[in-house]
Amino acid sequence: METKEFQFKGVAINGFLMLFVNFLILVASIAGIIYGIVLLDEGVKGTLGTCLLIGGLLLLIVNIICWCGFLMLEPNTARVTTWFGKYSGTFTRTGFFWINPFYSVKKLSLRARNLDAKPIKVNDKVGNPVMIGLVLVWRLKDTYKALFEVDSQTLASLDGNSIGSTTKSIMSALEGFVSIQCDSALRQVAGQYAYDDVDDDKHELTLRSGGDEINEQLENKINERLSMAGIEVVEARINYLAYSSEIAAVMLRRQQAAAIITAREKIVEGAVSMVKMALDKLSSENIVELDDDKKAAMVSNLLVVLCGDDSAQPVVNTGTLNH
Repeated sequence: METKEFQFKGVAINGFLMLFVNFLILVASIAGIIYGIVLLDEGVKGTLGTCLLIGGLLLLIVNIICWCGFLMLEPNTARVTTWFGKYSGTFTRTGFFWINPFYSVKKLSLRARNLDAKPIKVNDKVGNPVMIGLVLVWRLKDTYKALFEVDSQTLASLDGNSIGSTTKSIMSALEGFVSIQCDSALRQVAGQYAYDDVDDDKHELTLRSGGDEINEQLENKINERLSMAGIEVVEARINYLAYSSEIAAVMLRRQQAAAIITAREKIVEGAVSMVKMALDKLSSENIVELDDDKKAAMVSNLLVVLCGDDSAQPVVNTGTLNH
């Protein structure tokens, strides 16, 4: 991901040092104002009193402005700075600092955020409506793009906040952008694959059997769409997949029929193997000699017994095997 972000290159002073200096300036300004007023009231050294009063007022104004330059950063947070509209870098050093108060500063979170998208209805490759949802873990990678290449600040103002006034409003606007792009990517990926095997072609990749491959494609598609906003996808995976309600019952019967057919195939395969084994055993050990008609009858009876759903009813044959 190409980045346009760079580190803040302006002066950043230790916040505790500037806190001490600001208190000194505050004390000096108050002392100058009070001493100037006293001299003016006494009517002596009027020029000195006026200078002290004006100097004290100016120091007080400077002190008030300086109080606006403090900022504190926790791990995985950032401050995007602009100098009268020009991007001046992103401040990411953790701790307590003081910078020029005329910088405009916006706070952003670089921590991982989770999005549990509600299932949406899409059409798969063969046109079946399916409900599909995803869970996404994302975080900001490029603060420049997040603030200046998508309209996150104006979107934030729609929540009733002033433009870009709070971290929560900006991050909520970005989350809305992520949600919409995820829906679009999910529809694109889901439309390329069938929900389940088509025409019993078990070699075709499907949404249900794709697993990691589908999730990897989904992650790549979302990354492509979110790169313009400086957002990195940590993980994306499908967490809900089902047929839509209007065809769910029909597809359930289809799945049940396929399962029954598969089970029957196994039963028949086993039954034929057992019949062959019985005939070979009878022949090899010379237990009884069977002609073709009796072999056919025996095979028929054994297959009925082995493949039938109900238990076989025993019949005692009191006749003879010989004509």
